[in-house]
Amino acid sequence: MNFIRNAWYAACRSQQVRGGEIFHRILLDEPVVFYRKQDGALAALRDRCPHRFVPLHLGKLQGDEIECGYHGLRFDCAGRCVGNPHGDEKILEVAKVHAYPVQELYGLVWIWMGDAPADLTRIPDYGLHGADSSYQVVSGYLHVGANYLLMADNLLDLSHLMYLHDGLLGDPEQAGAEQVVEEDEEGRLVCRHWMPNSKVPAVFDLIYRRDQQPVDMWTEIRWMAPSYFWFDGGVRAPRLEEREDHGWWYGQHILTPETGSTTHYHFAAALPSGTRLNEVDETKFAEMRRFAFAEQDKVMLEAQQAALGDSEFWAMKPSLFSVDAAPARMRRAVERLIREEQAQGRVQA
Repeated sequence: MNFIRNAWYAACRSQQVRGGEIFHRILLDEPVVFYRKQDGALAALRDRCPHRFVPLHLGKLQGDEIECGYHGLRFDCAGRCVGNPHGDEKILEVAKVHAYPVQELYGLVWIWMGDAPADLTRIPDYGLHGADSSYQVVSGYLHVGANYLLMADNLLDLSHLMYLHDGLLGDPEQAGAEQVVEEDEEGRLVCRHWMPNSKVPAVFDLIYRRDQQPVDMWTEIRWMAPSYFWFDGGVRAPRLEEREDHGWWYGQHILTPETGSTTHYHFAAALPSGTRLNEVDETKFAEMRRFAFAEQDKVMLEAQQAALGDSEFWAMKPSLFSVDAAPARMRRAVERLIREEQAQGRVQA
């Protein structure tokens, strides 16, 4: 499958790459190893020795170098072979491992997998979820057996909250909600729903008044290529003009393709100062969201992926409704960006 490659992807949580250990993960159909040098800086290499093609994660670290577990060849953090213990100990110039630019930000390890120069200004702003944030942050991770664009469709289609997450994040009575889809000059999409005087779903009731009384509710999701999402959703007393200091959160959703049919899903919620959940309620809030993502979205998406199999999405001729406006525009934008990369000849072979 083709992916946008000249972009930053969230590879893993920072704490997953520990000193003295090798962490490995498949990203964009490529096996990658991560490790920390002795000064704590990150290194990322393709998880494949150029000698006999065995995974480097089966080897071990020797200082700032990774030693292949098969024949003991050693590679530095730039992917150069710097040690050959055999025969004349000659080091072949062609014995290189691809090295990837990596950065740590907002508690995540970001990786650039394209051929264009890595541009640090293009790491998306998730500052509300960083260690210095004044918000209470509740985060999680899921591995999902579905293509990342199916998951992107799901995030941009706020109407599914009313049925798949009935009672938890939405209610069928909200199905007629006003929807607005907009796109800015940089190709970023936003989809908004406004639901006045409606039932309060359980997650929102937990962080609002806990009285199950009607509320005005809004949900907004923003997308930026290749697969970055920001959520703004909440409730307030009916007919109020402004949001209150509680009853809402900002969400981050980051999708990183593993393969054409599997995805790494990083998510977090940033709760404002008026909502300070105690340990019990924070656990309850996290579990509610985990249930929605893992027991509802994940189940539906994996069933959807199984139904599609290897078929191309548009070739299946999906029926499109008004709720599909944002997902359809997102898919067209991704397809255009991939074509442009390929035309520029900057896609890594």
